[in-house]
Amino acid sequence: MSTGLLIIRLAIGLTLAAHGAQKLFGIFGGLGPTGTAEFFAGLGYRAPQVMVFVAGLASFGGGLALAAGLLTPFAALAIATLMVNAIATVQWRHGYWARHGGFESNLLIWAVAVGLAATGPGEYSVDAAIGADSLSGAGWAGGVAVASLVVAALTLTVGRDREREGVPR
Repeated sequence: MSTGLLIIRLAIGLTLAAHGAQKLFGIFGGLGPTGTAEFFAGLGYRAPQVMVFVAGLASFGGGLALAAGLLTPFAALAIATLMVNAIATVQWRHGYWARHGGFESNLLIWAVAVGLAATGPGEYSVDAAIGADSLSGAGWAGGVAVASLVVAALTLTVGRDREREGVPR
């Protein structure tokens, strides 16, 4: 089981870390901080430069922490919250299927993050090495699921001005 969890953590974590690097550093074909801030401004975020840092850190830092199995439920929360925001701001209007720009893939990433909060990172993880592998279970998974929805709801309401959505700066 630990080998399977390691494979899942590495695939999801490193993929999300690369997405964060696109936002923060402009590598791997990313927009970098300036282009990402312009994109976030078009989504109506009140402080798009701050959102670049927050989303980039959630993706890059959360992805690396998840890959390493370091404080797994907190890494899972960062990633799950990021996915809820992405679904709400970009994919939802396109429906379910990723082929049409929908939220299929983001929902799967959200579910994997919540699932890893339930199972824990496994034996091959920093959490296991430092004795923090007890940070898992149904309560942690439920907490990550609910908290990701609450934090995303705050970000999507307080952090955005819907009247500015789609208006370039």
